[in-house]
Amino acid sequence: MKTPLVSGIQPTGRLHVGNYLGALKNFVDLQNLGRYDCRFVIVDLHALTEHITQKEQRRNILELAADFLAAGIDPKKSIFFQQSQVPAHAELTWVLSSLTPMGELNRMTQFKDKADRHGANVGLFTYPVLMAADILLYDSKVVPVGEDQLQHLELARTLARKFNERYGRTFVEPKPLLTEAPRVMNLLNPAKKMSKSDPNGCVFLDDEPNVVANKVRRAVTDSGSEIIFDPVGKPALANLLRIYAAVGSTTVKRLESRYRGVGYGTFKRELGDVLVEHLAPMRERKKKFMRDPAKLRRVLERGSKQANKIAGDKFADVRKKLGLSL
Repeated sequence: MKTPLVSGIQPTGRLHVGNYLGALKNFVDLQNLGRYDCRFVIVDLHALTEHITQKEQRRNILELAADFLAAGIDPKKSIFFQQSQVPAHAELTWVLSSLTPMGELNRMTQFKDKADRHGANVGLFTYPVLMAADILLYDSKVVPVGEDQLQHLELARTLARKFNERYGRTFVEPKPLLTEAPRVMNLLNPAKKMSKSDPNGCVFLDDEPNVVANKVRRAVTDSGSEIIFDPVGKPALANLLRIYAAVGSTTVKRLESRYRGVGYGTFKRELGDVLVEHLAPMRERKKKFMRDPAKLRRVLERGSKQANKIAGDKFADVRKKLGLSL
């Protein structure tokens, strides 16, 4: 029997190489292993914590759906759906929020960080409870996460345990599935993560080849000319080496050997070529999907129908345990 797995991405704008290497590429690899029962979700309710217009939201959802499919998510192998089209996500969030102490949410480091940068709202504060609902509805035994999401996953485990102790065995306590995913930094400032808020230091998945090559060529480097992996002494070069290894199906050690005695200019030009070659098929597939938005909607509708069956059955059990089903 396959192990249930769930994960998702917010539709808040164009995906970049950091999103791809940190999450989407990993989703495709996990799907194709054949050992997981994968549920991948566009978490559009989470995106409401940001100020996005109706037009932007619709566009972002379609763009993200196209990105998932272009990267290799196969609706025949995985359930691929839209969070807001499965009402049990919001319903279970309310139930779980009644079990969540304020202190648990007050200590969330991501809330503190985002609140400082964007201003706090209640949705941002309760975001981890909705994330817990996203996970627990599908009896997910594992959740692919980066280290920055471990705190949120631990809350999901805590809430599952509290509900089970109070109302009877209902939820699986999910475990993290930590995978090898490079932390991709801004090409112009290696002290900051790559982000769409700084498009000049960010390579988007649908950037044209000349744009990708130019961004890599303009990427900052460190003092000296030796190409070695030294995250402390040469953080900018370490970032480029990580990206090269991930998209070039090689290792950092092999790259160090290959570029021994070679200057930064040659290294960055060849990294640009490799990155362009890797992204080109996805960019073209995405263009094709975006020309047929009706097809994208049908894919999400079919997946949401499948997810509704699973989540609906689980929430029916929750209602029964809570005494809400008369």
